Amino acid sequence: MSKVRFTKGELKRQRDALRQFEHFLPFLLLKKQQLQLEIGRVHREIDLKFQEIDSLEGEISEWAGLLNEDTKEVAIWAKEGNAVISSTNIAGVDIPVFERIDFEEPEYDLFSTPLWIDIAIIKIRELVVFLEQEKIMKEQLKILEHELRITTQRVNLFEKIKIPESRENIRLIRIYLGDQQANAVGRSKIAKSKIEAMVLEGVA
Repeated sequence: MSKVRFTKGELKRQRDALRQFEHFLPFLLLKKQQLQLEIGRVHREIDLKFQEIDSLEGEISEWAGLLNEDTKEVAIWAKEGNAVISSTNIAGVDIPVFERIDFEEPEYDLFSTPLWIDIAIIKIRELVVFLEQEKIMKEQLKILEHELRITTQRVNLFEKIKIPESRENIRLIRIYLGDQQANAVGRSKIAKSKIEAMVLEGVA
């Protein structure tokens, strides 16, 4: 506990500090709850996305053996694109949000390539999108978990240290000031009694 001055000014400062701590604590608790809910949501979405990726990879593996030297450009056509990422605010924290991937239109001879190439490009692009979505979700999770750690530390600081410390300081200062006031009243009564005695002796 920090050193406290036993003055009326310090009592006011401690009371003001306590009011601030008790005012902001509910907001921190709400933020903590929102972050926990959002982290749970992102975890569930990552699990679902992993299942979608696993299913699609299994589907692709069934015809992946058809790829050969003549069709090796399929992977390039399927992967060339720019990811469009926006952001949103969750409980005061900015997190990235996947929007889409703008793929370049593939250029190949429709007559010299197999018919399944079109489907292959679509499926591989779908996998690329899934993998990018998973990547962004993991970034969201990292940011949210970091913010949750900071918010939890602040909640603990307020609940376990700052608020109890301020309340104890206020209690000690009030006791001290009360004692000082009682002593002052006692000294005043003694002084008054002495003056009255002196007056009575003078009259006599």
